[in-house]
Amino acid sequence: MNRYCLACKIQLIGRSDKKFCNDACRSFYNNQLNASALNYIRQINSILKKNRSIMISLNPNGKTKVSKDDLIKLGFDFKYFTHTLKTSKGSSYLFCYEYGYLLINQEEILLVKNESLLNP
Repeated sequence: MNRYCLACKIQLIGRSDKKFCNDACRSFYNNQLNASALNYIRQINSILKKNRSIMISLNPNGKTKVSKDDLIKLGFDFKYFTHTLKTSKGSSYLFCYEYGYLLINQEEILLVKNESLLNP
């Protein structure tokens, strides 16, 4: 029975359990299998990095108030964040890595930087 490389379809010679003709074909095949999952992760990381860079640009001193509209105009996506931090008063800060925000009201947002995340 003839066997063929799963990546390039060239006929295989050698061991009976061989699936690929070389390492390049093996890598190509496995990268294709994982491509959709990796693309999804890349898209999410891109959004998180953009959110973080927006907060960095608007919050150079570690704590400031901004309008929600300003964040939206810069392309901030409120659906994506890395973690939350609940305060003793019951408020929840949403973070993109070490930069976070707290919704004060419908129009105003407090931006903060959590230095403790940088030096665990």
